Order: sequence, then structure tokens, then C-alpha cells
Amino acid sequence: MRYRTLGTNPATRRKVSVLSLGAMLFGTRTDEDTAFAILDRFVEAGGTFIDTSNNYAFWNTGSQGGESETIIGNWRRSRGIGDEIVIATKLGARPLAPGTSYTDNAEGLSAKVIRESAEASRERLGVEKLDLLYAHIEDPDTGLTETVEGFAALVEEGTVGLLGVSNHWAWKVERARAVAAAAGLPGYEVLQYHHTYLRRRTDIPGQLSRDGDIGVFSGELQNYVRNNPALTLVAYSPLLTGAYTRTDKPIDYPLEHAGTPARRAVLDEVVKETGATANQVVLSWLIDSDIPTIPLAGASSLAQLEENLAAADLVLTEDQRARLDAVH
Repeated sequence: MRYRTLGTNPATRRKVSVLSLGAMLFGTRTDEDTAFAILDRFVEAGGTFIDTSNNYAFWNTGSQGGESETIIGNWRRSRGIGDEIVIATKLGARPLAPGTSYTDNAEGLSAKVIRESAEASRERLGVEKLDLLYAHIEDPDTGLTETVEGFAALVEEGTVGLLGVSNHWAWKVERARAVAAAAGLPGYEVLQYHHTYLRRRTDIPGQLSRDGDIGVFSGELQNYVRNNPALTLVAYSPLLTGAYTRTDKPIDYPLEHAGTPARRAVLDEVVKETGATANQVVLSWLIDSDIPTIPLAGASSLAQLEENLAAADLVLTEDQRARLDAVH
């Protein structure tokens, strides 16, 4: 396993594995025994970075979420896991009532919600400090200053380490970071967005905005991270829920555009040359990107996890990377 550092402040920065384990379905579609086995193997292989959220996975149960955090907390306690494992969680998109969703009834990002939801996450996870806490989705009803100050207060109290942001427009990320910097407060240092080798259209309206898909790592965000070396990208859904390798998982509509066949063709070439799977080549391509990137990949079985872990040791040649990058 290889590692990289999140954050710049010596008091809060953390060294993590270059592959993050997504725990979204733990406690719902993935039962506790299987989840424990996956977590054990991930740590045995040198993995140190686990991702969850306070709303995972409400859509599978009709609840408000929290099942994933609970499973991770149970695993930590049963294994005696301490702060050697970095756990990232998110708040802001937890439904306020069972049977509702983040699209119509999200908790939001007020100072009150930030404090109360962070405390609830700490209790479920069984930790005194959240290593990395994200603002999960935008909250149009709360001012940025309140949100920035709400997160910063927890960092200053020592109950949160690093701060991150997901599913926000680029201008909102920059504005929030500028507000924090002007006030001398800690701001977002980790960005979590959907990013993979095949390019997703960003102009198609998404669940959270009619102006496009707010969760995609767009060209604007790529340029932003490239020019702010203190930032790190965590790339979620890098394997397209299996679409790279499974015939029963077709490429979805936002990826069906003129550049997709050409990128898929060169990906297939590199797969043949390396003897690796398409999933492993994609993960390797992300890990060694010129933009600091940590792919976030879930696993519902040990076989899936083993395939992903092998990608951390796969290093593409300069020629292979150049060919992959040259296709648009």
C-alpha cells in the first residue's frame, strides 16, 4: 500500500492510504459479518482511510441513515481500533424524517445542525474526534459564514480534524474557503466528487440543480484543485458501480457522448498490455494523476476488495498514461 497526506496543518493533517474504502452499504445491503471481513482485510492490506456518512444508507431502509456509521463503530470497538485508522464522514444530507430524502427534506448546514449531527456521528462511530468531516451537499437556506464558522468551531474545540466538501458548485467552494481564510479559520482542504476515467457530461440537470450535475469533478474543479496544491481530491464512484467490467451494468446516459468510445478503446488497450482489469487500470490512473487524487471505492465482497487493493501496486508506464490522457 502507498500513502499520501491530507491537509497542511501539522495539528490536523493525516497520512492515509492512496485507496479509500467506501462503507456506504454497510449495515444495509452488506451485513455486519461481511462488512467486518472487508474492513479487517482492508486494514490487513495497509488500508487506513474509510469513508461513510450520517445518512448512509437511508434509501435502502426508509430510515434517516446512520447504519454505516453504526457498523464501523461496532467494528472499531470489537477490534480495538484507535486513531491509526482515519474515518471520514459527512453531514448535511441526512433526511429530517424517515421516508423523506436529501432532495426535499435535508438537515442542512446550519451551525446547530453541524454541532448536533457531528456529535451523533461521533457517538455512532465511537470516537472522540472525527478525523475528516465533509459538508455533504449545499444548503441554500444557510449563509456560508454560518456554515464556515460552525465547522471551524468544532475544529478549534478538537472534536473534528480536517474539513472537506462534496457536491458543491466550484464557486461555492472557493467562496467558503475565502470566508474562512479572511477570518483566520480552518477551511475545506479535501474535495469529494465523482471522478473516473470516462468523462461524464456536466450539463445534464441533476438531483440537486437544474443547471447540471453538481457532484461531478468538472473541468473547472479540476483546474481549481490543480492550482491549489494544498487541496486533495477524493474521487467517489470511480468504478461506475461495476460498469467497466460487468455486462449487466451498461454505461449510463451521462457517459454516452462522442468521447466515450475512444476513451474506452484506449482503456481496453492498456488492460490487455498490463494484464490487469479495467477497474484496476482506472484506479491506478487516478492514484498517480497529476492532481492529488484518492479513489474511493466500495466493496460488497472480499473478491471485489482484493481486486481494488491490487490497483494500489499497479503503476502504469509513462507511455500508457500519455495514451490514456491524450484521448478526449
